Amino acid sequence: MGPVRPTRAEVDLDAVAHNVRVVRDLVAPASVWVVVKADGYGHGAAAVGSAAIEAGAEALAVALVEEAEALRRADVRAPVVILSEAPAGAADRLVAADAQPAVYSRESIAEVAAAAERAGRTVPVHLKVDTGMHRVGVAPGAAADLAVAIGREPALALASVWTHLAVADVPDDPFTAEQLRRYDAACSAIEAAGVAIPRRHAANSAGAIAHPAARLDAVRLGIAAYGVSPGPALDGAVDLRPALRLVSAVSHVQRIGAGEAVSYGRRYRVEAETTVAVVPIGYADGVRRRLGAVDGEVLIGGRRCPIAGTVTMDQVTVDCGPDARVERGDEVVLIGRQGDEEITAAEWARRLDTIGYEITCAIGPRVPRVHVRRSG
Repeated sequence: MGPVRPTRAEVDLDAVAHNVRVVRDLVAPASVWVVVKADGYGHGAAAVGSAAIEAGAEALAVALVEEAEALRRADVRAPVVILSEAPAGAADRLVAADAQPAVYSRESIAEVAAAAERAGRTVPVHLKVDTGMHRVGVAPGAAADLAVAIGREPALALASVWTHLAVADVPDDPFTAEQLRRYDAACSAIEAAGVAIPRRHAANSAGAIAHPAARLDAVRLGIAAYGVSPGPALDGAVDLRPALRLVSAVSHVQRIGAGEAVSYGRRYRVEAETTVAVVPIGYADGVRRRLGAVDGEVLIGGRRCPIAGTVTMDQVTVDCGPDARVERGDEVVLIGRQGDEEITAAEWARRLDTIGYEITCAIGPRVPRVHVRRSG
């Protein structure tokens, strides 16, 4: 039995395909790998990944072994790269999922090699260098030793050497150039040790858009694949189309008198008689509790209407205005376009002092993802 609540996240796969093609053309001859971790940044990993591959992406990338396994269960056959080392004991599952892991320690290299040998397979691995993000990766000065160690394992093949940029979304920050300098030095040391580097990659979405020197052989396209800008400084830099539309419907309508207050804490008080609509979506679904306190709005009938007071776990109250004609069942758009108006994930992010990534990733699992093709 399907859901009865009208709340859903509509994901336009044509928009995903458009974004992949736009960036692919921008970074050519570099290839595009689309990052579908966190269930495709909240958009649905398998459907998005398949659309991205159809649009010309070469590979997909995830964060977890479990995410690679989920793609395989969904019959996604494209190359899948895991962007962090697998936990101890997970190498056999990684190999069984036909995934290509990141490595940056001798322990992980040994574990993946042993699992590959048990499976009778050769596993491509991606050596990550920490050039200043200081999250994970091998120090540049030790990268050559690990590359040599990979080469000594007959069941492993070095697929790439890569790094991750910390401030690529700030185009004029000189640290990106410094990271690329450190990365180039590490690659030179690896080659001096007699190890060939089949592929190099450094750019995330921001790097791909704003830093041509970072494009190298491949770019890892994350948030931009979903039509969300990697940061305010890059808004409008390329023609991205938002793929996600968060939609519900009015479940209840009432008139309240002047001076009355709405929702928990009674923080929203109306000055004149007005119409309040209730929408069956709340913070359990990813609509942040404080969105109403920072002037968050929704679209009803093509008009912006303010969220009235505190967002609750399962419901949002909306001030539709004194003369509104609103009925139960009317469509409500929380993120996306309705008529001539549009509310974006980036708008939510600005109001909530966060980033678009967090907005889409936070849409909860009880919100069905409905994948559509706008072009038919």
